Amino acid sequence: MEENGCVVIVGCGRLGASIAGKLSEKKKDVVILDCDKSAFRKLPYSYGGLTLTASATDIEKFKTMELDKATVFIAVTNHDCVNICAAQIAKKLFHIPKVVARIYDEQKLDLVEKMNIDAICPSELSEKEINNYIEIGSEAHVE
Repeated sequence: MEENGCVVIVGCGRLGASIAGKLSEKKKDVVILDCDKSAFRKLPYSYGGLTLTASATDIEKFKTMELDKATVFIAVTNHDCVNICAAQIAKKLFHIPKVVARIYDEQKLDLVEKMNIDAICPSELSEKEINNYIEIGSEAHVE
């Protein structure tokens, strides 16, 4: 991993693959991991980072990849509990400064915040964007 650290992404679905591809295009040091090797086919052809087939909570695998040198950890699997657990491992055991987990269930957001893990909730983001769109739309038509 580079001196300035790297970004570790757990989950190579559409979102994880997209983030990894964009960071790789910006010449960032990226490692993406997924328990399903076939998930890596979602990565763009231009992806220049590393791929690792492993469980999102495999502490031993994390130790071998020197996860403590990472500066950002992003957990975006389709499972809240996996994302929370992986993020907590990254934060508490490997002391990664920036840790974010995608959380679908809004009721779990308080738990994640108490762990000092940043959370992204798709339903909350969608709601904010729709409200913003409605506000901007109504202002745009006022004369």
